[in-house]
Amino acid sequence: MDKRFEPHARLAAIIFLLIGCFFVLRPFLAAMLFAACVGISSWPLYLLLLERLKGRRNWAAAIMTLSLILVIVLPLALVTYNLADNVSRIYEQLRAALESGGLHPPAWLASIPVVGETIDGYVQRLLADREELLNLGKTMLEPARHFLASGGILLGTGLAQTSLAVFVSFFLYRDGQQLSRALMTGAGRIIGDSAPGVGLTISRTVRGVMYGLLGTALAQALVAVVGFLIAGVPAVALLGVATFIFSLIPVGPPLIWGGAAIWLFTDGQTGWGIFMLVWGALLISGVDNVVKPMLISRGSSLPFLLVLLGVLGGVLAFGFVGIFIGPTLLAVLYSLLQTWTVGETTVPQGKDTLTLKKD
Repeated sequence: MDKRFEPHARLAAIIFLLIGCFFVLRPFLAAMLFAACVGISSWPLYLLLLERLKGRRNWAAAIMTLSLILVIVLPLALVTYNLADNVSRIYEQLRAALESGGLHPPAWLASIPVVGETIDGYVQRLLADREELLNLGKTMLEPARHFLASGGILLGTGLAQTSLAVFVSFFLYRDGQQLSRALMTGAGRIIGDSAPGVGLTISRTVRGVMYGLLGTALAQALVAVVGFLIAGVPAVALLGVATFIFSLIPVGPPLIWGGAAIWLFTDGQTGWGIFMLVWGALLISGVDNVVKPMLISRGSSLPFLLVLLGVLGGVLAFGFVGIFIGPTLLAVLYSLLQTWTVGETTVPQGKDTLTLKKD
């Protein structure tokens, strides 16, 4: 009788142990998943570096970790610091201008075809009525301040998560080969001979999505920097980093280049403002329609709807790093469902792959 219950007791003990480990690691789950995505995406580069360093895993992992700090953590820290530093100052300046009546409509507003004069007249009447202007300012500025403050908190949380993920990445690089063998052994016992093919599908999908998101963001940031330099927009480096970060969010880059265009119009540079609008709409945002499908399609043909839901749902579930985790998880599930639906299993053989039909 006792021997019959032994397997069930072991299973129950394992389940309770897994539940306990989950609650222990839950605060760090987002950072660990992000570290896994980064590690899988950059694994070929790590292997190349490991070969150059003649198998010194600690040195190779340290160099990769330092590179992640320079590429991910420092730019995010720069944007977070500038946002936190400027939000309160901008808010106070706008409030002081509203109270003193020192605001005036920009000169280019009246030159807008058809509706320019009407809008300019309304703005002038509004600015002349101090009481109504103060009410409008209180109505609009307070939500705007909360929105910017929430964005700063999100970026600050993302900075902490990415810093922890970079720390975890060091151990994933150093011990990744042993961890990969252990995972493949465990997966083989659970799902059988298809484990290598599933592992290959997951790695290809993760790399495709990460390359698509980061590659597109980098391309948009570079194109935006060129446009900012041509138009003479100040703080080009900061705006370039902000474009890179906002490019990870659907419809994010127009917030940056649109703001630059508004600044140019307000500064009286109407021609350069129009140039910035055209440059942003055709080139900066156009990169998203060309580069991202090319990069993501190499690993997974993820529909735009899943990318959008993955980004939004990932942010709600995991915070800032959910921008990467959400689309990646959906892409992995989508690719696995496609593979299992078609009935094919991809088995790696060295550097090549072999596709086997299931009976």
